[in-house]
Amino acid sequence: MKLTTALLLAGLVTGLAGCQDDEAARTNPLEVKQDTACALDGMLLADYPGTKAQIHYTAGEPEFFCDTLEMFSLYLNPEQHKRIAALYVQDMGEADWQAPKGHWIDAAKAFYVQGSSRQGSMGPTLVPFGQRAKAEAFAQQFGGKVLAFAEVKPDLARLDGGALHDSHM
Repeated sequence: MKLTTALLLAGLVTGLAGCQDDEAARTNPLEVKQDTACALDGMLLADYPGTKAQIHYTAGEPEFFCDTLEMFSLYLNPEQHKRIAALYVQDMGEADWQAPKGHWIDAAKAFYVQGSSRQGSMGPTLVPFGQRAKAEAFAQQFGGKVLAFAEVKPDLARLDGGALHDSHM
């Protein structure tokens, strides 16, 4: 009887560990491919400079965004009903602005520069950094204010300043 109980417990622990591995694998950041499209507007992320973002849900496929502003607008939306497992943004202290690849960081641990002269794919954006010092250096060079994740409020994540006001389109 004791051996059966021990085997059952071992199987349960192994099964739970496997679930945790599956959860971790499902919430690890994914790389942008040539055909990765933005969840909000269908734009191909690889076609545009500037920072990108992704949201991983507890159920379903992750969603990609061609700009951090789009991610925040969805994340901060009170009608958001999907349970979020992870949010990722690109660390622009490490990634190339013109062709950002990799350098994904936890969005909640990032520092954001709001109001800089650098434009994202949809116009003004929130530029994420993994280190406050790099965010401050960017703000010195390109203007703007450094914010922690919790300081980004819905009024800073409005999407009406991008393509609607772009005179170059």
